[in-house]
Amino acid sequence: MALPDIRPLQDGLPFGIRLGGITRALLEDPAVRREIDGLFVAHGMIVFEGVEESDAMQLALSSCFGPLKEHPVKSLARVDGDRMPGVIELHTRPHSGGVVEVDGRRVSHWLPWHFDHCYNDELNRAGVLRAVKIVDEGGITGFTDGIALYQLLPEALRGRIEGAEIAYALSTQYDHLKFGRPTQSAMIEPKPMPAAFQAQAAAMPRAIHPAVWTRPTGEKVLHISHYMAEGIVGQENPEGDALLEEVCQTVNRLAEGCSYHHKWRPGEMIIWDNLRMLHAVGGNRPEDERIMYRTTIKGDYGHGRWESEAAERPAVDAMA
Repeated sequence: MALPDIRPLQDGLPFGIRLGGITRALLEDPAVRREIDGLFVAHGMIVFEGVEESDAMQLALSSCFGPLKEHPVKSLARVDGDRMPGVIELHTRPHSGGVVEVDGRRVSHWLPWHFDHCYNDELNRAGVLRAVKIVDEGGITGFTDGIALYQLLPEALRGRIEGAEIAYALSTQYDHLKFGRPTQSAMIEPKPMPAAFQAQAAAMPRAIHPAVWTRPTGEKVLHISHYMAEGIVGQENPEGDALLEEVCQTVNRLAEGCSYHHKWRPGEMIIWDNLRMLHAVGGNRPEDERIMYRTTIKGDYGHGRWESEAAERPAVDAMA
């Protein structure tokens, strides 16, 4: 069965599609589910438009892409775990801290380009996100494609970073951002961090992930999270830090012409490939409330590891 409404995400972008007309009844057809998953593999992200705004629809849509994974951050709010396992609530409450000034704007809960679970040895295949409470100003989610970034990266810089591994640590405060920081940025108010979380994060081993990896379909992916990056393994020195900073700032510049920034509306859900794409959060006014529901899809790529292979996997209890 042909899907009823498939369109490009945005003119000129080498990734992403928009898909309309998807219902729970349609998702009962295994052929439809396979076709949707195939489009996801090919395009890296899908904006589903005009979908039923319900928990049941989010779970049905998510199940097209694999089983759900419990988010490793144990302190994140769950959405009725018995009824909706694997669904987390991302709730930005008014004046809840985490305020940063970026390019002259003070926003709450801003995040730079990153991929999820970089602080773990295992990633996840994808996330499915929907807006439950939308803010009038801000609240934009950005996406850029690691395949396109790899191809756009200057050849000399690509040669220097290819083969490198990046160390990541569970470090969520904005003033800990070491690489890719916007030119004009400053932390105004820190995120609330319980002492137990700080102690646990300090005790965790670092996770290691490749800067570039090759998909089973043959494409190379530039896959560096600015958020939580500690440095290049074996080159955590001024020279190595300068290289990683150059790559991250180049990604910032390239993303200006090769990214999609989504302003949320009712009746939408988005899935993105966490093994391919980077995403960012533009933040919202500190006085506003924003609620997002997210499912996490299992499916690691198998290239991550703990810095100490002998370390037992920790039970992550964090706030990011």
